[in-house]
Amino acid sequence: MSTIFYGALITPTSLTEYRALPRALLSVSRDTGDIEWIEDDVAASELQDALARHGAVSENVDFVELKLGEFLIPGFVDTHIHAPQVPNLGSGQEHELLDWLAEVTFPMEARFADADFAKRAYSSVIKRTLDYGSTTCCYYGTLHLEGTKILADVIHSYGQRAFVGKCNMDRNSPEYYVEPSADASLAATRALIAHIQALPPPTGSGTAAEPLVRPILTPRFAISCTGELLDGLGKLAAEDAGLRIQTHISENAAEIVFTKQLFPPGSLPAPPPLPDAATTKAGGKVANGKARETTYAGVYDAYGLLRHNTVLAHAVHLEEEEIAIIQARRAGISHCPTSNFNLRSGCARIGMLLDRGLKVGLGTDVSGGFSPSILTAVQHASMCSKVVALHTESTPPDSRFTDRQLPIATLFYLATLGGAEVCDLQARIGSLAPGKAFDALVVSVRSETGNPAIWGMDTAEELGMGLRDDGRTRTKTEEEELAGMLEKFLFCGDDRNVRRVYVQGRLAGGKESRV
Repeated sequence: MSTIFYGALITPTSLTEYRALPRALLSVSRDTGDIEWIEDDVAASELQDALARHGAVSENVDFVELKLGEFLIPGFVDTHIHAPQVPNLGSGQEHELLDWLAEVTFPMEARFADADFAKRAYSSVIKRTLDYGSTTCCYYGTLHLEGTKILADVIHSYGQRAFVGKCNMDRNSPEYYVEPSADASLAATRALIAHIQALPPPTGSGTAAEPLVRPILTPRFAISCTGELLDGLGKLAAEDAGLRIQTHISENAAEIVFTKQLFPPGSLPAPPPLPDAATTKAGGKVANGKARETTYAGVYDAYGLLRHNTVLAHAVHLEEEEIAIIQARRAGISHCPTSNFNLRSGCARIGMLLDRGLKVGLGTDVSGGFSPSILTAVQHASMCSKVVALHTESTPPDSRFTDRQLPIATLFYLATLGGAEVCDLQARIGSLAPGKAFDALVVSVRSETGNPAIWGMDTAEELGMGLRDDGRTRTKTEEEELAGMLEKFLFCGDDRNVRRVYVQGRLAGGKESRV
């Protein structure tokens, strides 16, 4: 049994290119939720022959034909979001990071000690992120074990793909919101991991072998963790190479200063050895032990918390030595431009990080970021790159991205396949290809969506806007028109344009999911 989509499809292939297919045919297995096959270009007159070649007879197929102005894209990947902060959206706009945490964030997160509050709040949170098109999210919970179990349960019930972590924080937090000891934090973390791993298989997609909700270690940031706690988390990570890790790094200047005060030179254990190839690629800079132990990244590395499946949020003020070690460890960066603008943290030089070979995805960082939509992150990532370019006296002539405006293809990549790479899920999600999970959005840039910011494709067609003066010849190719629709969606779209959201082949959200 299969569901077959016929119509426009856009999927990333690299940081600089994507495929725009106006007449694609895509088949999804209803047993596994994976993409079975794709035909790139099928004319309407050839449709029945194409279906017959694949044995797709009407008795075992659900056929979905997309309208003019509708297209399929991979689902968005939000690599950094604080689930308990969604109720704070739009609050505390006058603060910088550390004051914002104390005045706005910690008081709200403390409320999630109440299990009933947590269940009701998290139900609203997950519904929102799905409807905005985030098929995969890296969620921070609170420090509460039970509340974070509830977060995992709610995500599981909605069928979203996610990583869920209980915040580890045993110091430099308010008395009402801090863990009593490193041992207590580690015990609760182990209990959460066991709870998530015991969740039943997802229903409705036949994917018993692949859990959608997975645990992730979550030291909130170095400031909130003692060396004893970081050491315990590093040992826990060493027990399972597939266990993801998420934390913050170099978001705010004051945060960096405080981190270095808490972990002075000579206070850190020796970091794990680097592969020879990684050391060579970094030009020897990573091998300098003194440089490593005096950096923010060096703190995490010393405790074994930097590796290929570590998600580092922000990275606004990275030092040269930190870039080298992050590259060597193959950790990923979650670029959160909305939050970085909003909390006056600064503009991350994402183009430079891309040229250095770092993995980069996008994060909303709710509620430092004031929108739960990756579309907002896309728009602000574009503006951030322009600000960086404006403040650069000379752009390196041989660079692709450094200190330059990020192209549309790159922004699209960061929101999808780039995020998948950061989460170490690129083999399963992030693009639409045979064998991958069907985590996808049906997007509409038609007038009927009710978004006044988008001039609908259907209206443009009715007015003959795509035709030359002769009224017959089109001014653009179909591929160019489809590329224009993607750009309109990325810069003017919102949740009204996200019509259907699929996770592992199952309808999980979007405006039409409730019709």
